[in-house]
Amino acid sequence: MALKLTLKPYERFVVNGCVMRNSGRRHTIVIEEMADVIRGKDLLDSKAAVTVVSKVYYLVQTALTRADLREKLVPAIQKNMAGLATVFGPPHVQHVFEAANYVSKGDYYKALRELRPVMKYEQVLLKHIAPVDDEDSDQAGTDEDSEPSDFQRAEA
Repeated sequence: MALKLTLKPYERFVVNGCVMRNSGRRHTIVIEEMADVIRGKDLLDSKAAVTVVSKVYYLVQTALTRADLREKLVPAIQKNMAGLATVFGPPHVQHVFEAANYVSKGDYYKALRELRPVMKYEQVLLKHIAPVDDEDSDQAGTDEDSEPSDFQRAEA
């Protein structure tokens, strides 16, 4: 089955590990044979992989774009997916299971597609976590029974 990509001007995409960029016009290309393809908008930069889910996404992405590393990456991906499955509940855990299933089949693009809603949900959860105030952290170490820290001794 052929894959039809309609590309925006200057849009990047990767085919079998080769990064390509469209020209200044909108084009449609058809990929007639099996190939590992991902659009630039779906690529995650290594510096952006800072959360648990985004790190797994980046590992799967690397397996998609670097066929030479797949054998080493798949066990790490499966281990990390198992960890994600214990953290998320329905309906997001189902996405994690589907992604792990696609990885075991070697369909890395579909695995990435399943991880995207989990990544979005993770971002929503992280936005709800309140940052720790300096006052709160100072009070945390001032229990009557606890030993004062070197910093607290210096202040006194």
